Amino acid sequence: MSLERPVAPDPYDLLPQVPTFTVTSEDVAQGQPLADAQVADGGNTSPQLSWSGAPEGTKSYVVTCYDPDAPTPSGFWHWVLVDLPADCTSLPAGAGSGEGDLPGNAFMCRNDMSTKDFAGAAPPPGDQVHRYYFVVHAVTEDTLGVDSDASAAVVSFNLAFKTAGRAIVSGTYQH
Repeated sequence: MSLERPVAPDPYDLLPQVPTFTVTSEDVAQGQPLADAQVADGGNTSPQLSWSGAPEGTKSYVVTCYDPDAPTPSGFWHWVLVDLPADCTSLPAGAGSGEGDLPGNAFMCRNDMSTKDFAGAAPPPGDQVHRYYFVVHAVTEDTLGVDSDASAAVVSFNLAFKTAGRAIVSGTYQH
C-alpha cells in the first residue's frame, strides 16, 4: 500500500532564522540513507554527532531528531536530549540509549514512542522516503526549563525563545 501525499516542508525553514553552526557525524551523511544502526529494527542506535562554531553566549545545547514525513499532522519526534552543558561538543554513537551517563545534568525527554531514549527510523512499509533531522540547538540559558516528562512540542516551544543557533544534518530512510 502506498501512502501518496505531498512532501512536508523543511520544519526549520518555518521557524525564525537563527545563526547556523556546524554539525558532523560519523554515522549520518547529509541527504543519504541512514545506516541500519539508526533504524528501529536494525539497531535503534543514536548516531555519533560532533559540533563546532556555536554562537558566542551559548550556555547549553539541546539535541533532537525529527521526522516531518511521518503520516501524522505533527510529524514524529525520535529523540529529545536536553540541557547538555556548553562545553559538550560531541556525543558518541549510542548516547541516546537511555542507559549510561550523559554529560553534566543532561537528560532525555519523551519521544513520540513515549520513551526517554532514541527511537530509530521506522517509516511505514511502502511509504515515501522519510527525512530525519538531527539538530543541535545552541541555547541561551544553562537549562531549557523543562523536565524529562516534557513533550517534544513543549521542548520546541521553549527552544523558540532560547535558541541562539542551530546546526542540522539530515539523513533519509524508506522501507
